[in-house]
Amino acid sequence: MEIAGEKIFPIGLGTWHMGDDVDKRIQELTALQVGLAQTNSTEKIAIDTAEMYGEGNSEKLVGRALHTIARENVYLISKVYPWNASKRQLPRSLEESLKRLQTDYLDLYLLHWTGEFPLAETVSALQAAKKSGYIKNWGVSNFDVADMQELWQVPDGQNCVVNEVLYNLGSRGIEFDLLPWMKKQQVPLIAYSPIAQGDRLGNQFLSDDLLQRIASDHFVSVFQLLLAWAIRDEKTLAIPQSSNKDHVLANLAAAKIQLSHQEWQEIAARYPAPTKKQPLAVL
Repeated sequence: MEIAGEKIFPIGLGTWHMGDDVDKRIQELTALQVGLAQTNSTEKIAIDTAEMYGEGNSEKLVGRALHTIARENVYLISKVYPWNASKRQLPRSLEESLKRLQTDYLDLYLLHWTGEFPLAETVSALQAAKKSGYIKNWGVSNFDVADMQELWQVPDGQNCVVNEVLYNLGSRGIEFDLLPWMKKQQVPLIAYSPIAQGDRLGNQFLSDDLLQRIASDHFVSVFQLLLAWAIRDEKTLAIPQSSNKDHVLANLAAAKIQLSHQEWQEIAARYPAPTKKQPLAVL
């Protein structure tokens, strides 16, 4: 998939909840390093973090992981709190994120969700950061259709290159209106929680006989099948989080899964697309 002309491997590395537990940091660091090592000459591996994650602990962990790979081979994403998204505070938050990440630029900087500051002010601050070279591009997260439409009316708002929202087989609400709007405007999707945090969001994917059968037929896990489903349009970046290096490798391998048209149809029949507007799902 592509974001603003950059070719990105369709499955990246999420880091929410990582970096907080001292006893897990070596395991988490290893998992990230193993994932980043899978980058190739044509597609960068994306790693997604935020100043919110552990109040900077995740960014510090990512910064350590970046030591093992050439910076230009990584697609680095971070996010700013809405209450830090003013013309005055955003540069400060960005500077602190860059320090924690031990890098001098971000490939992508996102407004984490809508806030009280006018979008015009936030966009102006993001544009200034881009002009300065501290970020290559910017986007948004947790924006619904109305939010995106408002953004498109703001000066330079159409320079937004991506929207990151919750999307998985059990949360298809964006397919009714948000995703069609984004595709029309050629705004790629970053899907967080693409495997619905296992079954912790109330789904029963692991015990679903249909998903089990299809996964078995392709010699993959149900989790890998869920990832393949999330990126099926080839315009989506999925960012599953894992602190286990073997799971990270399995996640990345899911990009190679190819289902038949009939198998896609069977899954769609079991988990149908929305037929009416739904509130934007947020975690």
